[in-house]
Amino acid sequence: MDFAVNILALGIPFSVALLLASLGEMFNQRAGVFNLGCEGIMAMGAFLGMLVPYGAGHGAPVPGTFNVLGLLLAMAVGALLGLLFGLAVVTFRAPQGIAGIGLQMFGVGTAGTLFRHFVGGTQSVPGIDRLPIPVLSDIPFIGPVLFSHNPLVYLTFLLVPAAWYILFRTPWGLRVRASGANPRAADSVGIRVNLVRFQALAVGGALAGLAGAYLSLCQVKMFSDEIIAGRGFIAVALVYFGHWRPLKITGGALLFSFAQALQLAIQGQGIDFPYEFAVMLPYALVIVVLAFSRESLLLGPTALGKPFNREMRT
Repeated sequence: MDFAVNILALGIPFSVALLLASLGEMFNQRAGVFNLGCEGIMAMGAFLGMLVPYGAGHGAPVPGTFNVLGLLLAMAVGALLGLLFGLAVVTFRAPQGIAGIGLQMFGVGTAGTLFRHFVGGTQSVPGIDRLPIPVLSDIPFIGPVLFSHNPLVYLTFLLVPAAWYILFRTPWGLRVRASGANPRAADSVGIRVNLVRFQALAVGGALAGLAGAYLSLCQVKMFSDEIIAGRGFIAVALVYFGHWRPLKITGGALLFSFAQALQLAIQGQGIDFPYEFAVMLPYALVIVVLAFSRESLLLGPTALGKPFNREMRT
């Protein structure tokens, strides 16, 4: 029982960075743009998120205000990088895949360079601590699994129904979906398709930046060049796996994270199991799941990856 509780209690916070980045990428793709640069935005968010409390206290404990400022800075820069990506692929209609890889390299490289310039080496920050919910956290089994996490974990899972409501029950969500499904028809009824795509990219960038800051401020409380560890690309894959719907994307994020928690628990328990296979397991699981759900990919936005030009009628 303790083994199962540990896996579940670890898996839920592990899923937060993936879930935030995936929800942001969902808005991007629903608007017709896929952003392979999510990894780079997350890296910038991770560095800037920890830089504010580190710079304010130089490694010493600082008030929680600086942690919040770090999160906000990460979101702001993430939104700006999303808009920069939009300039390349929406305005200048550059190939989205190539531009995304360029953004990924730019973000990861810039974050690592700035880290070595301003920090120099591995430094921990106080970060954001767990905030167990009174009474609920004392419930056997359920309490440690659901109600003993840091505040950003609770906020992220509240964001899932909020994202569903925004996407399917608001005028802006309708414009986003129309821009990705049939931009020509959306334009004919007065929707400014390219503006909507810029807005979606800003939202997606902000959430990716927040995902990176969560890793450096809440999960590991430090920054390193390998802190993102492919999560940006996994987030893009989870959007396909989740059929561009928040609830299914949440299930995919949890599935990957529980697999990650399982491999850590196996190593921690000293179970006789190949270490390399345990590390590989979460990533292999994503590939297998995507392979078996390839037919559902036809359900995605029909204009995904296609630039929109009002002047062209074909």
